[in-house]
Amino acid sequence: MNCAPARRDMLRVITLLLSVAMLIAFTAPTNAQQKDKKNKKTPPVVDNNSSNPIIPLTDEQQIDYMISEVLGAWQIGDSERMHKNYSDDVSVVNGGWAPPIMGWTNYETLYKQQRAQMKQVRMDRSNTYIKVLGSTAWACYQWEFAAVINDAPSADRGQTTYVMIKKDNRWLIAHDHTSVAQTVQPQAPSNSNPAGAAAPPKPAN
Repeated sequence: MNCAPARRDMLRVITLLLSVAMLIAFTAPTNAQQKDKKNKKTPPVVDNNSSNPIIPLTDEQQIDYMISEVLGAWQIGDSERMHKNYSDDVSVVNGGWAPPIMGWTNYETLYKQQRAQMKQVRMDRSNTYIKVLGSTAWACYQWEFAAVINDAPSADRGQTTYVMIKKDNRWLIAHDHTSVAQTVQPQAPSNSNPAGAAAPPKPAN
């Protein structure tokens, strides 16, 4: 009996079995990797437009960031962006002799009227102090303002105090008090004329 065909058949079977074994060996890790991918949580997508910072900030840092955001929006005339940091029932005292402004809607109306007359607005903040007490906080800072108002350059400086409340894990301005620093003009001596100065003319009789 010729055993050659039987050996060839046996080799084919062994080759086929080896091929199947190798295929299983190479595919198994891929399936395991897919299972691992399913088990791993996808890292959260960072939204750069979100007001929630990636690294948790202290209350003081959140308030400091919020003040910068408010002043930035104030300079460019973006009242919608300002509004997200103000309470709807905010009270506002400005630097002029006027009654307090009650509520965001009234404040926004006056702000828009005032801002429409300004160009090249700049507001710099310095010497900020922030105090947090539970869900209440206050902050005060000095500011320097420069702009072109009705086509004429204008500059001022003063101080602002915010009283804030924490609502839904966000700080909101509940009271905004701004005062303008008065500039003292130098006065001439009142009791004598400087040396060499001409005497004032006497009134005619």
